[in-house]
Amino acid sequence: MQIVFLDSDTIPTPLPVPEWVTKWVNLPATAQDPEAVVQALADADICITNKIKLTQGILARLPKLKFVCVAATGYDCVDLQACREHGVIVSNVPGYSRQSVGEGVIGFIFSLRRALPFYQTTARQAWPDSPHFCVHGAPVLNVRGATLGIFGRGAIGQEVATLAQALGMNVLFGEHRNRPDVRPGYVRFETLLAQSDIITLHCPLTEATRSMIGQAEIAQMKRGAMLINTARGPLINEQAVADGLLSGQLGGVALDVLSVEPPPAENPLLQMHMPNLIITPHITWANEHGMRSLMDGIVGNLNAFAQGQAVNVVS
Repeated sequence: MQIVFLDSDTIPTPLPVPEWVTKWVNLPATAQDPEAVVQALADADICITNKIKLTQGILARLPKLKFVCVAATGYDCVDLQACREHGVIVSNVPGYSRQSVGEGVIGFIFSLRRALPFYQTTARQAWPDSPHFCVHGAPVLNVRGATLGIFGRGAIGQEVATLAQALGMNVLFGEHRNRPDVRPGYVRFETLLAQSDIITLHCPLTEATRSMIGQAEIAQMKRGAMLINTARGPLINEQAVADGLLSGQLGGVALDVLSVEPPPAENPLLQMHMPNLIITPHITWANEHGMRSLMDGIVGNLNAFAQGQAVNVVS
């Protein structure tokens, strides 16, 4: 069997090649271009992809392809319906980054609530000339007792909730937007917006969740509420978030993902230099434990498929 790993440099440590593999091809950086993807996968039985999209048009031209392993938990890069039509099995790696992302979110919460970026800059620029031993500026807010609203109750959302509750935070899980009933353990979508001091997103990207946080939703939040997104960039409307920061309706924002990755330099959020805006390059998943878990999950998926017993199947 031939395996092609698209964008293989998204995992900095080489994957171990199973003994049963006839040919393994690492493509360090793959252009998100249909012709390039088709050419790369022309002879592949198995594809590993992280964020390179596999569309209906691409899959229709790959009759040899039988298995796709997504090197991530989210699998919005793959057209699942097209895979079903072409007999391609798709597996993901669920839950591998729960600890890494969970701790990353807690780090963002402390950074925003305690205004750490603001005071790091202030220490260099204003402290030497201060008439006092300290320099006041941005408000320093408690973490204990704050209400954290979580959209998404998978492995990562539950990990964030566990860590937040250990810190004494109040945790709400939000129901799907426009769902008429509310499941036990959830609150209505609008209730979470109105009651949360911090909102963090951990849901998959679907047509129902695309731009789930936009101008109208930000207007429903408490003035000064904070927003964290470590899931998928298109869950938010980036211009609405930028406007919310400028108006003060949003008290702080931390983003590990953007709508296009890598982002264009003119992205409105990258153009903003505000101490209550934190942007990191899609890296909260990548602590050492998360990286090892991801690699083990990918190899486990490959071996299971080769043995005719595919696991973690999403399509």
